[in-house]
Amino acid sequence: MRISLQRTGGFAGISKKAIIDTTKLSPEETQQLYQLLEAANFYSLPPKINAPANQPDRFQYTLTVEENNQQHTLIVGEAALSETLKRLIEWVNNTASKK
Repeated sequence: MRISLQRTGGFAGISKKAIIDTTKLSPEETQQLYQLLEAANFYSLPPKINAPANQPDRFQYTLTVEENNQQHTLIVGEAALSETLKRLIEWVNNTASKK
């Protein structure tokens, strides 16, 4: 599985990207990732989740998961993040920065 996360927007408008390939993760990390994806119900989410109202200087996240020749991409505004999506995004950022 390959995951890419891109964060755009914010006050300075700086883009940040993180990429994870599960072949480079430990079995425990891979299991954590699958659990986070399942908890967020990631594959059932629509391609785009808009924030409730226009909120300048907030981040927007694009999360793409590729596995078994299939791909699911989610674009979500910071204000529209559920707790489970926040945990998934934080985990991807933290894990990618260690690799």
